[in-house]
Amino acid sequence: MITRELYRVGEAMALLSLSRSVLYEELRCGRLRSVHVGRTRLIPAAAITEYVALLEREARTLRVVS
Repeated sequence: MITRELYRVGEAMALLSLSRSVLYEELRCGRLRSVHVGRTRLIPAAAITEYVALLEREARTLRVVS
């Protein structure tokens, strides 16, 4: 079985349950990485994994602080 390495923006939106505007804001501020292939913006699978790990770290930090 071949695992996907790159996802289109719409696919990443579905995987992360984010709206288009939130996803692009996360890209703009550098919390989520992307690459360009021609005019197409793609999100690497590793970047999605790193983003989820970032969210989990932030959630743990908030629990410890509160």
